[in-house]
Amino acid sequence: MCPLDSAAVAAPPERHLGAGAHPVTSTGGALFHAGDIFTSAELQAMRLDGLVRLVIGDSYLRSDFREDAATRSQAAARSVPHSLRPRVALGRSCAAWIYGCAPPPALISLVTDHRRRTTALPPFTRAVMHQVALGPFDVNLVGGVSVTTPLRTALDIAVHGEDRDAALILRAIGRSAELDCPLRLVEAALVNTSRVPGKTRALTRLREAQKDNAGE
Repeated sequence: MCPLDSAAVAAPPERHLGAGAHPVTSTGGALFHAGDIFTSAELQAMRLDGLVRLVIGDSYLRSDFREDAATRSQAAARSVPHSLRPRVALGRSCAAWIYGCAPPPALISLVTDHRRRTTALPPFTRAVMHQVALGPFDVNLVGGVSVTTPLRTALDIAVHGEDRDAALILRAIGRSAELDCPLRLVEAALVNTSRVPGKTRALTRLREAQKDNAGE
């Protein structure tokens, strides 16, 4: 998934989280996608044998390799139609999962800038599309895949996340030294953003998560 190609959005920098690139192995690599080297049935059988483990969708990782942010982003991107990958970024709960701060999402959340034309998702795609306003610093690359930045991801979770897990995800983002995204910064960004539906609820979630972190 390449960076967004809209002129309104600057090319995002690469964000290196975890190992990033896996070495070439005797089977060609460490991350396998159904339909490439192995069929879906073969990968499921290999999973039962303990040779691979499911990352998301139809993507599997060799059991002797550690899953990291780059692995998750590359696996999630494979659930997006190839023609759409240059036009969208992984966001919301999917981005939080990529950063290691949320469980695997049931659907891949995609965001695209509302100022550009984007083809609708084909039927039965394991993804949901959100047309939003994206600024020049809202997207970065993780493992070569466009993903919303930790700050933008935290803002989206605060505003759009589910009640049952929004505060927990925000707490995990704020605690991550690797992400370097303190929740006080997220709160300040939200306070200074106008015309945000559900702003009061989002601020309540952020303050609840900050209280949890302060208590440790």
